[in-house]
Amino acid sequence: MTVLERLAQAIVVPVVVIDDEKDAVPTAKALAAGGVDVMEITFRTSAAAQAIKEVAENCSDMLVGAGTILDIDQCKLAVEMGAKFIVSPGYNAEVVDWCIEHDIPVTPGCVTPTEVMAAVNKELKVIKFFPANIYGGLNAIKNLSALFTGVKFMPTGGINTSNIKEYTDMPFIHAVGGSWVCPRNDIAAGNFENITKLCTEARAAAKGEC
Repeated sequence: MTVLERLAQAIVVPVVVIDDEKDAVPTAKALAAGGVDVMEITFRTSAAAQAIKEVAENCSDMLVGAGTILDIDQCKLAVEMGAKFIVSPGYNAEVVDWCIEHDIPVTPGCVTPTEVMAAVNKELKVIKFFPANIYGGLNAIKNLSALFTGVKFMPTGGINTSNIKEYTDMPFIHAVGGSWVCPRNDIAAGNFENITKLCTEARAAAKGEC
């Protein structure tokens, strides 16, 4: 199964903020226990790179990627630490080109037709749509999808268990991203049981099972 197929199968791609690298492996295990075997560790903290390495080396069943990648140096470091995919909030041509050259799946953030066209020109099939709730949500994605029929979207921002099914029911949605299934406070407090519960609930809601 490819990386992009794994993301789709997980349904929800947790946006994970790790403040202390010791919490990386327990968080990964908590996500997996809730049926989510992918995680996007964001480069918002100084612990991010080491957290990715911890998961990559100790959680063979978890597909770990790096998020909030803003430049090529972060991108290279993330891959060096073991990230299997790269997510960025916007379209950075240097990052996209490097990932393509090194066969690393990359999902850049694209919210305008111009940005989507840039991704399409690089033959990218899955792109991030962020922040979804600010840039028109599902209605905006639906309109972009009508123009770019070969592209699927991974919206992040404003999505939660109460509305996830509205998104995942749409054929142009690849998966959804979000931090609500792994709250930063729960990670810091070691409340990993709640993370498992939130993941289970999110996947069930997406499938209409709750």
